[in-house]
Amino acid sequence: MTAQVKGPAAYFPSIEKKYGRPVAEWKDLIRASPLTKHRELVSWLKSEHGLGHGHANALVAHTLAEDTGS
Repeated sequence: MTAQVKGPAAYFPSIEKKYGRPVAEWKDLIRASPLTKHRELVSWLKSEHGLGHGHANALVAHTLAEDTGS
């Protein structure tokens, strides 16, 4: 039996399918952005890259958690 992916990572397959970019590429974009706050990054992904709120939120939450070791 495989473990069910939970949390923000559960969105990753649908993000890759819908937007045609691997999650690693989205994370690189987030890390390269001069923005640092969660809400700012989510808004930026939505306005500049056309992501939906849930997808943008999942990517930002996961990336920031990785970078802070949370």
